[in-house]
Amino acid sequence: MSRSRNSSTLSAFLIAGAAIAVLALDQYTKSLVVKTFRPCVSALYSTPCDSRIVIPHFLNWTYERNFHGAFGLFGSNKVLLISMAIAVLVVFWLSFRDAAARSRLVSIAFGMIVGGAIGNIVDRVSYGYVVDFIDFYKIWGNIFNVADSCITIGVGLLLISSLVSRRHN
Repeated sequence: MSRSRNSSTLSAFLIAGAAIAVLALDQYTKSLVVKTFRPCVSALYSTPCDSRIVIPHFLNWTYERNFHGAFGLFGSNKVLLISMAIAVLVVFWLSFRDAAARSRLVSIAFGMIVGGAIGNIVDRVSYGYVVDFIDFYKIWGNIFNVADSCITIGVGLLLISSLVSRRHN
């Protein structure tokens, strides 16, 4: 029983640590963008915005206000989007809590997802939209942020972990 409790405690610390680190980095980068960039507005308007080259012909920082869900889907109802994010977190927790207690990688991956989701929820509550700024304009049509990146990486790690554990069983 003690070993199980120790692994659950370690899992909880890893999840919380990863979530806090992701949330802090996400909110810090977004605050820098909000303070130093003008947001881009829809192509329907001619308002200029700041887009700074980070890697020529590959990566820009471009401040965009995202009123929609992932990849521009799911409308722009703030309450619905926040509720959906919380529901997805609950489903992920129910699906991966046992694996998290057994695997540090799963715990960190879940923490990345939690931190990213909370980061975007904080934006929706604070601003009414999510601050996006990472723009791989040549290879990806959507602008995103640190939270989105961490959610994507976390989901990828969970999928890899699931595939590896199924292969070993």
